[in-house]
Amino acid sequence: MSTGPAQGGREGEGEPPQSGAEEPAGEKPAGETPAAAPPPPPPMAPPRAAAYMAASTLLAMTQGFGMNLVAANIPQLQGPFGATTAEATWLMAAYMAPNASLSLALIKIRNQYGLRPFAELGIAVFLLVSVAHIFITDLHSALVLRFFAGIAAAPLSSLGFLYMLEAFSPARKLTIGISLALTNIGLAAPLTRFVSPALIDLGGVRALLHFELALAMLSFAAIYLLPLTPPPRVKVIEKIDIVSYLFIAVGFGAGAVVLVLGRQYWWLEARWIGELLVVMIGALTIAAVIELNRERPLIDLRWLFSREMLHFAAVLVLFRLMLAEQTAVAGNFFQITGLQNDQLTGLYGMVALATAAGGLLCAAILKPGREPGIHMAALLLIGVGAFLDSRATNLTRPEQMYLSQAMIAAGGSLFLPPAIASGFTLALRKGPQYILSFIVVFLVTQSLGGLAGSALFGSFITLREKFHSNILAEAMTLADPLVSGRVAQLSAAYGHTITDPAVLKAEGVALLGQQVTREANVLAHNDAFLVIALLAVGAATALAIHMLYIRIREAGARSGGPAAVEG
Repeated sequence: MSTGPAQGGREGEGEPPQSGAEEPAGEKPAGETPAAAPPPPPPMAPPRAAAYMAASTLLAMTQGFGMNLVAANIPQLQGPFGATTAEATWLMAAYMAPNASLSLALIKIRNQYGLRPFAELGIAVFLLVSVAHIFITDLHSALVLRFFAGIAAAPLSSLGFLYMLEAFSPARKLTIGISLALTNIGLAAPLTRFVSPALIDLGGVRALLHFELALAMLSFAAIYLLPLTPPPRVKVIEKIDIVSYLFIAVGFGAGAVVLVLGRQYWWLEARWIGELLVVMIGALTIAAVIELNRERPLIDLRWLFSREMLHFAAVLVLFRLMLAEQTAVAGNFFQITGLQNDQLTGLYGMVALATAAGGLLCAAILKPGREPGIHMAALLLIGVGAFLDSRATNLTRPEQMYLSQAMIAAGGSLFLPPAIASGFTLALRKGPQYILSFIVVFLVTQSLGGLAGSALFGSFITLREKFHSNILAEAMTLADPLVSGRVAQLSAAYGHTITDPAVLKAEGVALLGQQVTREANVLAHNDAFLVIALLAVGAATALAIHMLYIRIREAGARSGGPAAVEG
């Protein structure tokens, strides 16, 4: 499970990702004496560093609120747009289709045309799209705007990272800086769900859109008041890059739509799901063929499929699957028990606090060589939290999940920063040109991996609910005195309005069927919680075996060293 070296320092630890890691330095002419390395920049004054950290938080919240706006409020959006649940979910798919791959292109655009024009243009476009959202009145218009919102929001995630890293010295960018930046990203989802009910109470869906616009305007001001250090511009875009990226964008976009909507329309029922999968596979295959035959590829696929990068990608995918417990499974559990968003604000407030606490703790303790220990603590927190949730009943309320959900949130904040720092170090060891390939791994595992986690566990819950419903229904027969008594008890509430005994009995049977379905859903969610707990325990066991193997190998190397020298 460890994604980086367990011992020793990091090479390139002091490289600032925003200015020196992403742009390959120009080569010196033959015979020219290399110039002395420039002195490190002076540390930023604390008030100015705090301003950059606040700007990073603001940008992350702006991007995260836009991304989670629909997912957190699908029932509330159905009414104003006159849409079913499946139709409202298309708003999520429209946002994620372009957003899933656009960060890949923006890295090279930023390198070639400069950071400040990139930041100013990106936030200006996002502001315009946010203004346009206020005037939407129907679902089709909303779909178009959500598509452009996904495009416009892509620069904000990069800018949120860069502003946080700007506030720290090079030696702390891959420890404190990256921990706080990733914590901001993790805070966006629970905070969106925390503030949405209050905003809807104030002004309905329009209040959500006005809030998104207000965040965009504040971000616009922050970017103009606090410029980032401009890295040297390098001509890195080739014509074939555009062709390759278009195929990657089509492939990622099709995959995002399938993952968001596959469970709503069911995987084997809608023909267009299969057609989109064919498009995804075809587009990504063509992109891979182009990249494998280039001298300077946009993405180094050979390196991405190396053992160490496959290990790194597997760790991140497993992490995203485990975090689906909080982003998808727990939220759905309370929905099927009949709770609304305004009844869950306390839970999401607790999740936000635990996320912040985990991120601050990680920033305080993260150092080279500590990654396995931090990952072990994170996996144990996630595993114990998911196991506690697996004992839920239909009487479980949010207050009873405060502890377990806080453990999972803190574990998530602890897990990701060491993994990303280690992966970034792997890329730096190969050379600055590999940073873009590393970004692809992070992008796929976090954006598409997050969607895959929700789709996988959502489908698992659906299948397990059918299984438990069949088991429970088999035991339900009106010949059983307990069942017939329950039917009579449930139908008694309608005795004053329904006089026909057969209709009254049928109403009682229907109500009992609803209770059986609810119980089956509870059991299905408990199964999902337990699977996630087992995943975390299995990952922790694999990590412990890996750490033990490294210790044994190092002990053997130390004991064999003197003998080798004497020989």
